[in-house]
Amino acid sequence: MSLRLSHAQASAIGPRAENQDALRLVTPAPTLAASKGLLFAIADGVSQCADGGLAARSTLQALALDYYATPETWAVAQALERLLLAQNRWLQANGGGQPLLTTVSALVLRGRRFTLAHVGDCRVYRWHADQLQRISDDHVWDQPGMQHVLKRALGLDQHLVVDFLDGELRENESFLMLSDGVWATLGDTAIAAILRDQPDLDRAVQTLVSAAHLAGSQDNASALLVRVEALGESSIGDALIHLQQWPLPPALKPGQHFEGWQVAEVVGQSQQSLLYRVLDAQQQPWLLKTLPGHLHDDHQAGQALLSEEWFLRRVAGRHFPEVHAATARQHLYYVMREYPGQTLADYLQQHGPLPLAQWQDLAERLLRAVGLLHRRQILHRDIKPENLLLGDDGELRLLDFGLAYCPGLSEDQAHLLPGTPSYIAPEAFNGVAPTPRQDLYAVGVTLYHLLTGHFPYGEIEAFQRPRFTTPVSASRYRPDLPDWLEQSLERAVQADPAQRYETAEEWLLVLEQGERRSLSVRPRPLLEREPLKVWRTLALVSLLLNLLLLYLFLHQ
Repeated sequence: MSLRLSHAQASAIGPRAENQDALRLVTPAPTLAASKGLLFAIADGVSQCADGGLAARSTLQALALDYYATPETWAVAQALERLLLAQNRWLQANGGGQPLLTTVSALVLRGRRFTLAHVGDCRVYRWHADQLQRISDDHVWDQPGMQHVLKRALGLDQHLVVDFLDGELRENESFLMLSDGVWATLGDTAIAAILRDQPDLDRAVQTLVSAAHLAGSQDNASALLVRVEALGESSIGDALIHLQQWPLPPALKPGQHFEGWQVAEVVGQSQQSLLYRVLDAQQQPWLLKTLPGHLHDDHQAGQALLSEEWFLRRVAGRHFPEVHAATARQHLYYVMREYPGQTLADYLQQHGPLPLAQWQDLAERLLRAVGLLHRRQILHRDIKPENLLLGDDGELRLLDFGLAYCPGLSEDQAHLLPGTPSYIAPEAFNGVAPTPRQDLYAVGVTLYHLLTGHFPYGEIEAFQRPRFTTPVSASRYRPDLPDWLEQSLERAVQADPAQRYETAEEWLLVLEQGERRSLSVRPRPLLEREPLKVWRTLALVSLLLNLLLLYLFLHQ
């Protein structure tokens, strides 16, 4: 079920020469509403500045247009804050030497949650079971005679501070957004009485605005009221699975035509997925991914498949498979382009560890791909050589988003540990929530394995509870490894996440600069890096000396 709302708004100029209040609401298409939510906003331009009305209107225009252009995987608060900071800079730069100031309150309702961003002295209330609760603070000076002087507003300071509030929605509750021309005159008691007496939303907002001016308000008066009629789903996967209630495709045979595709063959089948090679009208190969028949009524498996497609659409680029629009789709599947080539796991098996120059080139490309994912708030959680395709076109592509995770959009079952054991970060075994550093750990183990054919902590089997101490130095298996590269790999696979790279870009900079960059990690002594080799050498030398002494003694 999708989130269902009703809403109404009203605004009146009152005795002023111009209405410097602004109201805005955006109700996008269902799929976009599921990921980005529905936006409601109120702004009150400061009349003492150059053009308060322009400041208010331009701010809400920027929010309405730009919020839905931000990546759908960004958290709501993150997107709102970035837009408001940008708008703050715009207001400061376009006042012609005089301030352009406005207050703003922006409310996003999505699924079962709400997010409020607030600056200034508009007010936002929750109305439920005949109880009025204010959920915003007035950013004014709390001193006699200065209660209407703003201490925070867009355009006022170079460093904008925004209040954020996030919470659970309740069915049949309402959110009320008011300019100070209403609340400052009526007060909370009168506002609650009007909401109680006027259950119709349009009549309620009109009454609030009219009552404020009848009570003597000398300011513009504006009200926006939103009622939650039905709660939405708690995750993007749930929303998609409900919006697109498709059955599984029937068993497909080579040569069969299915929804515009010609089936070529079954490429792969497991307990969790079924993969067909299909051809389009131009005989170009694609891969159709669906679920095996025994999962036909498995809600979580269907959600995972649709979420995988959703993530891939939002990271479109050279490092990831292209997803087909599949507009004629009437079954549960998605189609992605097939790329000739081989996985790095196959390459390693056939050719052995990678030469240094090739390894460094692939490492840099992999980090660029992972960095792009993380900037869009997506964690892959199954980075390994089997999921890295080196195409015949020379591109390196990251495959299989079946375990991908986006904070705020994805849900995990607490007892599951996603990923392949040897590549799972140590803290994940202890139940720590997914983080970018866990992905970077998997990148580190992947690159270590491609370079050496081994794992830094040994191969880890399923259901094993591994112990992580000190990783084996990659130079044990690759004596040709430069010190700086050995140190960069060692940092990447540290058991303590605080000692790893914080971002893919940080690590990429190390690789790009190579020996020109002096790493902060001090090279360890040979005895510490290769204790077994050192002691074996000493033992051998000692044995040879003893044999020499024995020989000399016997031949005296």
